[in-house]
Amino acid sequence: MLTVSNLTIQSGSFQLNDVNFEVANGACVALMGTSGSGKTTLMEAICGLRQVTQGSITLDQINITYLRPGERQVALVPQDNVLFPHLTVRQHLSFGPEIQRWSTTDIAKRVETLANELGISHLLDRKPTMLSGGESKRVALGRALATRPKLLCLDEALTGLDDSTHSEILELLQHTISSEQITTLHITHSLREAQELAQEVIHISEISQPLSH
Repeated sequence: MLTVSNLTIQSGSFQLNDVNFEVANGACVALMGTSGSGKTTLMEAICGLRQVTQGSITLDQINITYLRPGERQVALVPQDNVLFPHLTVRQHLSFGPEIQRWSTTDIAKRVETLANELGISHLLDRKPTMLSGGESKRVALGRALATRPKLLCLDEALTGLDDSTHSEILELLQHTISSEQITTLHITHSLREAQELAQEVIHISEISQPLSH
């Protein structure tokens, strides 16, 4: 379970105040709000990419508030994927496990499993410039899931996809979240997308005090 308690985040003149919410184990919660309301700022704090002023972030009863990003067991899929242009798909999927010093056998098994689940086995030797938008999104998702994180963060991860690809990746996410049994926090501007993917939809104004600038 992800528990955010009394969290305050300062970013320049922008402040997000007294944020409180929970995401149950294995559940997907969609976080919505107007542009500039602090959704991404909040997600970055959960991922360890932004310092908090006060409050706590707890994941499976472990306080991760001040842990480094690599120690949190939290994975992020951003809107623009941020794939490494010089790495193949196989190298993207094995990147995290290699950093964590998994055995060669375990890495190979994880890459094979993810590639099969995400439908990218035929792409393993390609680099990002040879991938379509939907294929790139599948690779970004696979890279995020490779180390079996406890929390998956999706920051408008489906934005910019054409209608057909959007539906395809949304269905894939539904299947993957279920099969991996991974707790998920999903930022989106689409209420329909939120309702299709998440068990609960919350608005940032419902979990925080008024924002100050």
